[in-house]
Amino acid sequence: MAVKIKTQTGTIEISNDVIATVVGGAATDIYGIVGMASKNQIKDNLNDILGKENYSRGVVVRQEENGVAVDVYIMVSYGTKISEVSRNVQEKVKYNLETMLGVVANSVNIFIQGVRVQPE
Repeated sequence: MAVKIKTQTGTIEISNDVIATVVGGAATDIYGIVGMASKNQIKDNLNDILGKENYSRGVVVRQEENGVAVDVYIMVSYGTKISEVSRNVQEKVKYNLETMLGVVANSVNIFIQGVRVQPE
């Protein structure tokens, strides 16, 4: 599926992969996020072997009537306040989708898949 935006001069289609990449990029910029959790381990492990950067890992985009719903699966750093990190991810994802793509995020659901201790 894709988000379709009608303009005076035509139609713009934005694929779910593009939306997922923007969401993943926004999420990984937040302090306290160690990485994205995998939703498709076989494909993501192959990308790790090939050395590809995959910002859409751990992002699920669903179309809704007047926007999108986004699920973000993340790993957080030990010692950070999980509720604060989650709220920051929600705000940044919503802001980036609206400013970069013109897509309304009806909901941004955060799923914490694990906590990692970072070496100092």
